[in-house]
Amino acid sequence: MQSELQASHQWFSKFIEAIRAIGFTQSKADYSLFTRKNDKSFTALLIYVDDIMITGNNLPAINALKQFLNTRFKIKDLGDLKYFLGIEVSRSRRGEIFLLTITRPDMYSVHILSRFMHEPCKPHLDAAMRVLRYPKSTPGQGLFFPTGNEMNLTEYCDSDWAGCTRRSTSGYCVFLGNSLISWRTKRQKTVSLSLAEAEYRAMTGACCEITWLSYLLQDLQLPDPGPATLHCDNQAALHISANSVFHDRTRHIEMYCHFIRDKIMDGTMITRYISSQQEVAEVFTKALGKEDFSAMVCKLGVHNIHSPT
Repeated sequence: MQSELQASHQWFSKFIEAIRAIGFTQSKADYSLFTRKNDKSFTALLIYVDDIMITGNNLPAINALKQFLNTRFKIKDLGDLKYFLGIEVSRSRRGEIFLLTITRPDMYSVHILSRFMHEPCKPHLDAAMRVLRYPKSTPGQGLFFPTGNEMNLTEYCDSDWAGCTRRSTSGYCVFLGNSLISWRTKRQKTVSLSLAEAEYRAMTGACCEITWLSYLLQDLQLPDPGPATLHCDNQAALHISANSVFHDRTRHIEMYCHFIRDKIMDGTMITRYISSQQEVAEVFTKALGKEDFSAMVCKLGVHNIHSPT
């Protein structure tokens, strides 16, 4: 195992040295991303172990990069992107992109079932079989990305409170324009003493994700999206994020949670209240009824490519 780790490290170091020599810059937001900009030409390269994805706005520059990589490393060109790291990609003639993803945003139940993998019982198996009916009936379910889109970041965050282990679950989703680009469901590490505190922790996690995505968009040479808008359905959590005065109800919260206050003060983040009926992130933290679930999934931009139009 040690020799394998050393070999992979040496391979990546050699790749970095070669790609930097032809003018590429390694992203500090994602070390596997490399970009190069010459006048109006822009090329981006994403690498994971020995799988490489190349994109850009200049086809001759992309072909020259492929030729260079083939000379140095003997690569195999698989043509237009169709499959990458478990993600199936299809593209329309108009340039629209449709992903069939492995980690689907509409599978909150899988997150709950994974908590019982250590000592599963018959009820857990029954629940798993019931959950499997859904992806089996929707094999063409995936994310749709239109060609025309705005460059603004919008995020929704939500939290339940005191689940079966007394630890709350945080969930958030991030949109670039109308396209869902990031989402997460995670159980909080500490016990929250109130619903407001649980929601506040969820807001902090969402704020960290937006900060990282902002750096990534800069590396991809995209226009400045301006202040990101964070939506939350808890008024008390919004007041905590805007109030810089400590008092008995908030002084026990870890200091890193107040990271969101700095982002609000420097103008990179705007918070907005949203009703629970419009809270898209609820699909990541709660088991919803069929009608509510279908409505939320549709708002996420999840479509069934096999369904009739």
